Amino acid sequence: MTSLLLSQLGGLWTQMFDYLASPEGQVVTVLVIFGLTIVAFIADKVRSDIVALSSLALLLVTNVLTPSEALAGFSNSAVVMMIGLFVVGGAVFQTGLAKIISGRLLKLAGTNEVKLFFLVMLVTAVVAAFVSNTGTVALLLPIILAMAKTAGISPAKLMMPLAFASSMGGILTLIGTPPNLIVDGYLRDNGRDGFAFFDFLPIGIICLSVGLLLLYPLCRIFMSKKGKDTIDEGAAEDIASLLHEYHIDNFVFRLQAPSGKTSLIAGRTVGELDVRRHYGVNILEVRRANRTVFSSSIQEPVSTSTIFHPGDTLYVLGQRSKVDAFAAEYGLTVFEDEETDGKAKLDFYEIGLAEVLISPESALINRPLRKANFKERYNVSVLAIKRSGKYIFEDVLESVIKPGDMLLVHGYWKGIESMNKKNREWIVIGSPNKDEESVALDHKAPLAAFIMAAMVVCMVFADYIGVKPVASVIIAGLLMVLTGCVRSVDGAYKMIGWESIVLIAAMMPMSTALSKTGISEWIATTLVQNLHVYGPIAALAGVYVVTSVLSTFISNSATAILVAPIAWAAAEQLGVSPTPFMMAAAVAASACFATPICTPPNAMVMNAGHYNFMDYVKVGVPLQLIMGIVAILTIPLFFPF
Repeated sequence: MTSLLLSQLGGLWTQMFDYLASPEGQVVTVLVIFGLTIVAFIADKVRSDIVALSSLALLLVTNVLTPSEALAGFSNSAVVMMIGLFVVGGAVFQTGLAKIISGRLLKLAGTNEVKLFFLVMLVTAVVAAFVSNTGTVALLLPIILAMAKTAGISPAKLMMPLAFASSMGGILTLIGTPPNLIVDGYLRDNGRDGFAFFDFLPIGIICLSVGLLLLYPLCRIFMSKKGKDTIDEGAAEDIASLLHEYHIDNFVFRLQAPSGKTSLIAGRTVGELDVRRHYGVNILEVRRANRTVFSSSIQEPVSTSTIFHPGDTLYVLGQRSKVDAFAAEYGLTVFEDEETDGKAKLDFYEIGLAEVLISPESALINRPLRKANFKERYNVSVLAIKRSGKYIFEDVLESVIKPGDMLLVHGYWKGIESMNKKNREWIVIGSPNKDEESVALDHKAPLAAFIMAAMVVCMVFADYIGVKPVASVIIAGLLMVLTGCVRSVDGAYKMIGWESIVLIAAMMPMSTALSKTGISEWIATTLVQNLHVYGPIAALAGVYVVTSVLSTFISNSATAILVAPIAWAAAEQLGVSPTPFMMAAAVAASACFATPICTPPNAMVMNAGHYNFMDYVKVGVPLQLIMGIVAILTIPLFFPF
C-alpha cells in the first residue's frame, strides 16, 4: 500500500514537473512569481532587495531562466554605472562640493520649500536632457541632500521629485533617454525620417509642466509625514566646538617658511629646534610646499624626527607673543588675517581631534603623562588636560595624571581610532571613524569638480569620442578614489547604495522572464489589435498604455524595443503615419513613476528619501495616469496621423 502511494506521488510529481517545464507551465510560473513579488513589495514587510533576490531565486529553481540569464542583471552596464555613480556622488558630497553648489543654488531659492521644489525639478530636468537620468540623479543627489540639510526640510520632499524630474527631462531631447533613440532608429531602419534633436521638446515641456503642477501637491499630501531625517553634521560641529571649549581656537597660528636657501629651518628637525621648550610653542602640523591637488594627503603631524623644507607652512599653538618670537628667530612669516587677527583655523582632513577620558583603573594614574608614550604608540599629541573644570596647557607632558582627567589629543585619525580600540585604560569620547567621515575634504572640491565635469562631457559626447558612458563613470569613480576625493577604498564601498543596486540587478531578470515566455508580447499585441479598430486615437492610447504598464516592471529600453514593432504594425493597419505612435511609445517608456523598480533613479533615491514601495504607488500612479492622458491628447497635435 505504501509503495503504491509513493509511486502515485512520484507520478504526480513527474507530471507537475513536466507541466512546469512546458511553455504553458512556464507562463503560469512567471505570472505566479510576478504576482507574489508585487504583493511582497506592496506589503513592505521584507526589505525590497530581499524580495527581489527571492524572486530571482524562484525563477532559477523553476528553470524559467538559466543561471546566466538570472545573473545577467549584475553585469548590466546600467547597474555597473549606478555603482560608479554612487562613488562619484559620494565624493562630490565628501569633498564639500555638494555643499558649495547647493549654497549657490540656495541663493536663487532661499530656504523656501516651494521654491526649492521647483528649482530641483527644473535643474534636474535640464541636466537630464543631455545626461542619462541615472547619471543625473547620482550627480545631483548629494547636492540636493545638502540643500535639504541647509534648508532644514526632509529629504523625502525632494528625493522623489529629483528622480521623477530626471525621467521627465529625458523626454526633452533625442539623446535624453534610450527609448527616444530606439524608436528613432526603428523609424530610420524602416525607411522613414527619424526625429531631430529637439523634436521631443514640445511634448517634453508639456510633460514637465504637468509634472511640476501635479507633483508638488502629491508630495505635500503623501510625503508630509516623512520626518526631517537630514544629513547629520553634528560630529563635524562637535570637533570644532572642542577647540572653543578648550580655548585653543584663539591660539592657533599659521606660519610660512621662506622658499629657497634663505630658510633658517630648512633641513632641521623638530627635535633640533625644541620649540616647545625654548618658546612654549607647540607645532601641530606641517603642510608641504610641493604638494599638488593630486596628492592624497595634505596634512602631516610633526614628531621629533620631522624635517622642515623650504616653503613649508606650519600650524602652531601658543601665545601670540611667543609665536612672534619664534617666527622672528627663524625668519618665518605669520599669516595676517584682519578678520581673525592673524589666528588660523585648524582643518581635520587627515589629522583629527578627540577627548580621551582616563578611567579610574588606569595604570597611568599618578604617573606623568609622558609615560603614556602616546606619540610613539599612536602618533598623537596631547594639547591640553581638563581637570575639575579647569584647563592645563603648560608642561602638559610633565603633568601627573589623575582619575577623571580629560585629555585633548591631536593626531592622525587612524591613531585616534587605534586608541579607541586597543586600550581599556581610557575612553575615547565619540566615534573617531564617524567624526573623520563627517569632515568635508574641501581642499579636494576643485579636483572633484574637474573629474565630475570631465565625466559629464565624456557622457554627452560619447558617440564622438568613442568612450562608452559606463567606461567614463568607472574611470571617474577610480579617479575620485586614487586622488583622495574619497577617504579610502573602504569608504568608497560604503558610499554605494547596495540595496538599490541589488534591487535593480535582481529584478532585471523578471524582464527577461516576461519576454522569454511571451507574456509581454501577448499583452501588447492583444491590447493594440483590439483597439486599432476604434481609430488612431484609440490605437495610440493602446500603445501608450501598453508601454506604460510594461515599463513599470521591465526596463524602459526593453519596453521600447518590444513595443516599437507593435506600434509600427498598428499604424500600418490604420494606414496612418507611424511617427505619433513611436513618439507615444518613447514618452510612455520614460514617463514611468509608479514603482521603485521601473527606473534606476527611482531605486537610487529610495534609501535617501526613506521611501517604501507604496510611497511610489501613491505619488507615481496618479502622476503617470494624468501625464499619460495629456500626452495622448497632445502628441497628435505636434505629430499628425
